[in-house]
Amino acid sequence: MDDYTLIEVTIYAVMSILGVSLAFIWGFGGILCFGQAAFFGLGSYTYAIAVMNMGDSTVPFLLAIVVPALFAALLGYVIFYGRLSDVYMGVITLTVTLILFNLINSTAGPEWRIGSAPLGGFNGIPAIPTLNWPGRQDEVLTPKDLFYVAFTCLLLVYLGLRVLIASKIGRVIVAAKENEQRVLLLGYDARVYKLLCFTLGGAIAGLAGCLFANWGAFTSPTIFGLAQSAQIIIWVIVGGLGTLVGPIIGCVAIQWLTSQIGTQQAFNANLVLGGILVVFVLLVPRGIVPTLGDLIDMAWRRWRKAPAHAPNVAMTAAAATETAP
Repeated sequence: MDDYTLIEVTIYAVMSILGVSLAFIWGFGGILCFGQAAFFGLGSYTYAIAVMNMGDSTVPFLLAIVVPALFAALLGYVIFYGRLSDVYMGVITLTVTLILFNLINSTAGPEWRIGSAPLGGFNGIPAIPTLNWPGRQDEVLTPKDLFYVAFTCLLLVYLGLRVLIASKIGRVIVAAKENEQRVLLLGYDARVYKLLCFTLGGAIAGLAGCLFANWGAFTSPTIFGLAQSAQIIIWVIVGGLGTLVGPIIGCVAIQWLTSQIGTQQAFNANLVLGGILVVFVLLVPRGIVPTLGDLIDMAWRRWRKAPAHAPNVAMTAAAATETAP
């Protein structure tokens, strides 16, 4: 691939990790979080601030995962142990995201800095040092290396979540989504499993934020914005809720379409995204992957039934010939 294509495909992988994080907590945990962009932004800003103060990127990379996870755990504890309904869950997570957006947006000025890292306000933090090989600060990753790191992280996240969903913990998480009261009657504290699911989703979103900051060597308050939060939900709806590969397909398709619209300057990208969301909600409510799965299954069943009837028809014709006068 040429350099431009390599950079484009890398951001597809980074955003796919973000999409998978919401797909897990919403599709399998039943937690509709409007604030996944908050954990994404926290991971990005945590890495930027830490690496500009420390130099070596090994610890900042880990902090970009741990800090959003701890924030998600704290927020999830308040929500789940406060027994707030799903409606309040969406409102609170969205409100937290907008609070972080306004907070970071209002830090423009030389006095707003953490150590040697200026927050930059609405201008963001430019010139973020790229990831280096662990313990070798002078050997930073090339765009090709970052491509491999992003795709490796996406693959590990996907396979790790598949293993978790197939385990006992994963089955309890899915059961709590289907019927929380029944899970409680069976002796499982559904709040613990929901909190675990929510925290893990926050950590994965933080990982995506760290890679995003490395991809462009820049981060800004716009990643906390409402548009970013809405995009993640659209990826999951378009790809297919209740799957992990669906949001990856939805993310890549929407990102590519948005990029094409941006180059043509003929349509408003947000208007097109809104139209796509309406079309999928009305006509393909299950998303691309589940719908394709149903169509393939239907075609397979018809194909398997066709040969089974052929001998019966032949036998019937032979019997009719023998009994004819």
